[in-house]
Amino acid sequence: MAMKKFSFLVILFFLYASLSYGQYFRGLDKSPMDVAYFPDNYAHDRKAGEKAIIKVTYSRPQRRGRDLFGDLIPYGEVWRTGANEATEIRIYQPLTIQGQPVEPGIYSLYTIPEPDKWTTILNEDLDYWGSYSYLQDHDVLRIEAPVRKMDQNVEVFTIQFEATGEGTGKMQIAWGETLVEVPIQY
Repeated sequence: MAMKKFSFLVILFFLYASLSYGQYFRGLDKSPMDVAYFPDNYAHDRKAGEKAIIKVTYSRPQRRGRDLFGDLIPYGEVWRTGANEATEIRIYQPLTIQGQPVEPGIYSLYTIPEPDKWTTILNEDLDYWGSYSYLQDHDVLRIEAPVRKMDQNVEVFTIQFEATGEGTGKMQIAWGETLVEVPIQY
């Protein structure tokens, strides 16, 4: 009887130990991370000797029938430009954004949406969730770009780049029927 009791206690101990030390992984994020390169699709289409100009890492929230700008994302307030952590932009070489010089480095990318224009902000502070810790004193760049209404409805928040000529391009930010294009020269 003592052996059965001992065996039962050993089994119970190992069962408890395996349950208490089991791995826990959270489920999939509703706004998954994505990367946009300039040149567009750089990592996939990269050729020998080619160098990236810009890389943006951001989370992609979905519209899901919601009213976006002016409602879910209030006008006139700093927005993390996506979901979850503040969007990060890595600049690999000196360039100008709407005529303003920007040195290579990694910056947080914030925006301030308005009905007719957006302010795009590069900020030195990294690794923050949302825009709750945003400090304007750490801005490296602030520019304004007009808002365009698209015929197409972009369901999932998207950032992409388009080359517009030799040494020029634009960063496109789209969600719902809203499109903002930020000119870049390199």
